[in-house]
Amino acid sequence: MSSRISARISAISESATLAVDAKAKAMKAAGRPVIGFGAGEPDFPTPGYIVEAAVEAARDPRFHKYTPAGGLPELRQAIADKTLRDSGYQVDASRVLVTNGGKQAVYQAFATLLDPGDEVLVVAPYWTTYPEAIKLAGGVQVDVVTDETTGYLASVEQLEAARTERTKVLLFVSPSNPTGAVYPREQVEAIGRWAAEHGLWVVTDEIYEHLVYGGAEFTSIATAVPELGDRVVIVNGVAKTYAMTGWRVGWLIGPSDVVKAATNLQSHATSNVSNVAQVAALAAVKGALSAVERMREAFDRRRKTMVRMLNEIPGVLCPEPQGAFYVYPSVKALLGKELRGRRPQTSAELAELILEEAEVAVVPGEAFGTPGYFRLSYALGDDDLVEGVSRLQKLLSEAV
Repeated sequence: MSSRISARISAISESATLAVDAKAKAMKAAGRPVIGFGAGEPDFPTPGYIVEAAVEAARDPRFHKYTPAGGLPELRQAIADKTLRDSGYQVDASRVLVTNGGKQAVYQAFATLLDPGDEVLVVAPYWTTYPEAIKLAGGVQVDVVTDETTGYLASVEQLEAARTERTKVLLFVSPSNPTGAVYPREQVEAIGRWAAEHGLWVVTDEIYEHLVYGGAEFTSIATAVPELGDRVVIVNGVAKTYAMTGWRVGWLIGPSDVVKAATNLQSHATSNVSNVAQVAALAAVKGALSAVERMREAFDRRRKTMVRMLNEIPGVLCPEPQGAFYVYPSVKALLGKELRGRRPQTSAELAELILEEAEVAVVPGEAFGTPGYFRLSYALGDDDLVEGVSRLQKLLSEAV
């Protein structure tokens, strides 16, 4: 008897980060004082001028109808202008595709580039959606595993060791979700030149480009390595920079043939992105970066607090992230120890115990391809952050 669900869709895993966030919210709704470190979204509201632009768009009959599947022409031009402003990468508006959030851009990039069996080099730890998008596109993920000893940065030597005749794409992410790692310019250049030398495509996710701290700087591989030519695809969106996770506007930038093919796919999958959301995104990308500057100041303060407090816990090792709004501490030294009458053997089991005993939600490293770690977001209020990590300190200090 045939299965009711196709093998292709049955193989997709639920988003672990959204699942943890949903469970935490359900427990809070039931009256438990859960503090969630799972969600990857700013805790700030969308800036008012962006909201007002959406309100006006909702009143405009022009936006009550279908618009081009590839995006509003004025938004595509504004994204091209913003890309030149922020990363120095010059691109014609015709090479921009507006998508329903960054996730759709990621999927459509892989769906457009990959044939069954094509390999994609993915640096682990990785964001949970990448494997599923690659799998849906028929690709084969090849992990390049990093750890805290290198700041979660992959070397050219590691990438070359993983490359085979079937390798077609390198997925490059900086700043990184879940680790907050930011590649220095010289390493970006070295990796980009290596990819160009071997004729690989590079898909680069730049969604956290404006969230870097201390002396770290964002470097777009597309700009830093012009010899990549037309074999680079950029995915990005307004979600993180402008606190617009719920508005669902992202984009894909690439060579003309790739953008045309991805647009054809989108024309059948979703047609145009909501016009009201597109007008809001237009106001965002054309506006100043003052809102993200204020968010970055808060995130930087919280980042330092969280790293300090986590490193005070025996058995926890937390490198200081340079970007995004996550920490990725190792908890390997705690596994197998007794805690409240249990001996969790995996970071997933330890995360479950923490949620039950301390009412704190974290995402275990299994979700990101590297067991033995947790991802915690510091995109939440200062008081909740301190309270949540204090609960972790109190609970985990009992481990023997």
